[in-house]
Amino acid sequence: MLLTIDVGNTHTVLGLFDGDEIVEHWRISTDARRTADELAVLLQGLMGMHPLLGDELGDGIDGIAICATVPSVLHELREVTRRYYGDVPAVLVEPGVKTGVPILTDNPKEVGADRIINAVAAVELYGGPAIVVDFGTATTFDAVSARGEYVGGVIAPGIEISVEALGVRGAQLRKIEVARPRSVIGKNTVEAMQSGIIYGFAGQVDGVVNRMARELSQNTDDVTVIATGGLAPMVLGESSVIDEHEPWLTLIGLRLVYERNVSRM
Repeated sequence: MLLTIDVGNTHTVLGLFDGDEIVEHWRISTDARRTADELAVLLQGLMGMHPLLGDELGDGIDGIAICATVPSVLHELREVTRRYYGDVPAVLVEPGVKTGVPILTDNPKEVGADRIINAVAAVELYGGPAIVVDFGTATTFDAVSARGEYVGGVIAPGIEISVEALGVRGAQLRKIEVARPRSVIGKNTVEAMQSGIIYGFAGQVDGVVNRMARELSQNTDDVTVIATGGLAPMVLGESSVIDEHEPWLTLIGLRLVYERNVSRM
């Protein structure tokens, strides 16, 4: 089985693939202070609960694919693969790794690995042109051309960042649960803040995506809009432009990149 690891700024998502099917997944907090040994213990605890894997670390794992937006965590995961999975092929997404998606930006090396991986999965699953909206620490919008090229994107503050900023900078405001309010017009401070977050972000998504789609294609109906990320479900029902919801888009992209590179190792 293939272990895929997507390290984000706030959360790390792990997925276990049996062929093309994701059979298990976990979400943990990203902690840049964790050492390779601590990460190995964490992995052993999580995967030890799966009936298809053995009790020893690495039992049943045939390959590993990793992408990370936090360099220190990537460094420690590299050590994990070396020390604890030495006989298992591992692909860490970084410059030089074959993705199959040309990157048409001013500096391809500065584009986050997770954004390229999302583009890989979008092209494979839906074709181009496409826009991937990833609701993570930041809300990112990534554009894929009709020819399957990554052409650029948009980065906006994420939902949780916005909630925290309101609670910190607003004298009479506080951090709230991100949840759908009873109505758009809030009847109290908490509901008013929830409404601003949910409907404000839905409006942002619709506005940004519509503008991006007009630049991608003369016929905007040809552009497939895919939502992913842990907070996507909060906006799905309120946005009018999202066509597909694929919560495991990044993990699927990691599987595809692993398959495109493992034969070269």
